[in-house]
Amino acid sequence: MGLFDIFKKKKVELTEEQLRWNKMWDLWVEGKVDSPFSELMEYQSQVNNGGHDQYFTNVENTGDLQKEMSALEQILSEKLNSNLKRAYKAYLVLEEKEGDEKAEETLEQCDDVFYENEEEINQALKEYASKLEQ
Repeated sequence: MGLFDIFKKKKVELTEEQLRWNKMWDLWVEGKVDSPFSELMEYQSQVNNGGHDQYFTNVENTGDLQKEMSALEQILSEKLNSNLKRAYKAYLVLEEKEGDEKAEETLEQCDDVFYENEEEINQALKEYASKLEQ
């Protein structure tokens, strides 16, 4: 029996917490997550995919960025909130002056602060997921 066969036979049972976490993301895809958690999930997803620059660009192109950021203010800690605002200022500089090294460096620093504090976001999302009906 090969290794693949062993894995195929082993059935993985998800915990209640994992099931709720998965349900939350399914609901998010369907647009059925409450604000500000929906915006928090969008923020996390976009920054993890391509940094703050991607987040601002994508939300600006598909939605109301100011409304999104306003919702995030309600849920982010002071540290993450000021980081988001700092990243946005750098993003605006790059919109006007592409290739601005200082603004690019600031965005990278803001991405780092996000990643260093991402557990805060995960904790808020875990609390939200724990309240979902199964």
